[in-house]
Parts: sequence; C-alpha cells; structure tokens
Amino acid sequence: MSLLSGVQSTSTALEAERIRMEVISQNIANANTTRGPDGKPYQRQEVVFEAMLNRQLAGPDAGGKSVHVARITKDATPPRLVYNPGHPDANPQGMVAMPNINVHEEMVDMIAASRSFEANLAVVKNARSMALQTLNIGKR
Repeated sequence: MSLLSGVQSTSTALEAERIRMEVISQNIANANTTRGPDGKPYQRQEVVFEAMLNRQLAGPDAGGKSVHVARITKDATPPRLVYNPGHPDANPQGMVAMPNINVHEEMVDMIAASRSFEANLAVVKNARSMALQTLNIGKR
C-alpha cells in the first residue's frame, strides 16, 4: 500500500467519523423532542459503517481498505413513556412519549467517535511528516 492510498483510506475514515459525530449531535439535540414532522417522538439514529475493498484489486494497492457510511438507520426501540399530564403531547392518561435516547450513551459514543477521528488525523499527520522527511533526504 502506497503512502497516498493510505492517506486516501484514512480520509474516508475521517469523513465517516464526521458523519457519525453529526448523527450523535442530532440525537443529543433532539433528546427531548416529543413531536417531529410525522407527529411522533424523535427516533434515535445510528450510523452503519461498511468496509470497501480497493477497486483496483490487481493494482499495487491491492488489499487496501476504506470505510464509508453505508446507511443511517433509525433505532427501533420504542419511546419511553413519562408521566407529565401538563405536557401538550400527553395522552389521556397523562403519559408523554419521549425519544428513545439516552444522553449518557450518546456522549460515550461521541467520545469514541472523537477518539477515532483523532487517531485517523494522527495517521494523516504522520504520513505528511514522512513525506516531508523523504523529500528532505533528496536535498542532502
């Protein structure tokens, strides 16, 4: 695997983690949204990643992989019911359907995504440093 294909592979991982962080941010922002455009509580969304083999299987970069977002799915967990009879979205029994989001879990996922993003960014920085050092070898 060449240096450039390694950076390209890492750049797709950076983009995938960026999308993952956006989805997590949307989940946190909508943790108390009891009525969306469809009239139902917001549903937690999850990012599904997929590894892709390099398209040039016969080329010098064979075996290199990249990651991309295959799809964003909605969590099928039912909304949690909270007793709040004064809420405008309360049913006749006073129960409000709240989104199926645990903010603590979302924050843990955000930290994991952030660390993964940082690790991929370190790979890009190291590849850049190696390329610069390689160029400097030729100057001596």
